[in-house]
Amino acid sequence: MTDSANPGDMSRGRIARRTVLASTAAAAAALAASGTAVASTGSAAAPESGRNRCEPYVPEPIPAQVPAREGFLDVPGARLWFWDTGGNGPAIVLVHPGSGSALSWPYQQPVFARAGYRVIAYSRRGHYNSTPPEADNPGVGAADLHALVEHLGLRRFHLLGAALGGYYATDYALLHPERLLNLVILSSFMGISDPEYLRVTKLLRPPGFNDMPHDFLELSPYYRAANEEGARRWQAMSDLSLGGHSVTSQELSSPIDWPRLETLSVRTLIITGDADLYLPPPILRMIAAHLPDAATLVYRTVGHSASWERPSDFNRDVLRFLAGARFPRESCR
Repeated sequence: MTDSANPGDMSRGRIARRTVLASTAAAAAALAASGTAVASTGSAAAPESGRNRCEPYVPEPIPAQVPAREGFLDVPGARLWFWDTGGNGPAIVLVHPGSGSALSWPYQQPVFARAGYRVIAYSRRGHYNSTPPEADNPGVGAADLHALVEHLGLRRFHLLGAALGGYYATDYALLHPERLLNLVILSSFMGISDPEYLRVTKLLRPPGFNDMPHDFLELSPYYRAANEEGARRWQAMSDLSLGGHSVTSQELSSPIDWPRLETLSVRTLIITGDADLYLPPPILRMIAAHLPDAATLVYRTVGHSASWERPSDFNRDVLRFLAGARFPRESCR
């Protein structure tokens, strides 16, 4: 299947081929100044899935990024920045967490691209290189995503949404199931508005919770203790992504209650970590109870950011799922 973009549709973005994380001097300088220079190494081999998780943690270097085109897309009230590795393989669109941006995927970009996928990510309104939302127009997240999909000429594609990005990925999957090949949701409340669900999830967040640093909330203590440099790199990426601003939320096309969620027809994998302060496994099971055909995966000693904390395992499992592998109803790694 070929989902190549029409070069004529790209004229507004004046897209040039270059390496994503080195695309701006500001980004590179900020990362280097904070001791977060990207290592130019190949992707680490995926560890054995059955390895003993009590073994000492071995940090994984960020692999060298593959060349990608960058561009801008004008949507009502905003301008969105995106990158696209191109190619003739099936596309996978990455929708970043609230603390991130299109910069959030350095561990996934080269691995997915070298596996034959066309990898695409974008920054939502108010995140790195995209314009801030208007005060009275935060925009509908799924509408912005669809505008990008149409702009790039994607017919059918894989969709991966993390944390807050999972809200808009879920909304998109409910609106446009015919456009998706597979859906992967990482550590996301999925925008669900059921009163009991909101009551239970609110109990996890005591007063002052949202004022705590993003790295404390989103990286497990195991990772922060074992990989100080990785935690600094994550924080530098988040600081660049937010630019000193608070997390910006967008609107859903309509509320996602249990009856609406139960209409989700796209093949779905939902992932969390057992140390996720937002979405621990019991909350994952609440969601899965309304999605009988969805597979779930829990990573041990991992927080809210499995794609960063355990990238080789995460990448391997996502690629297996996208390739059609069947996962158990509930599995742990």
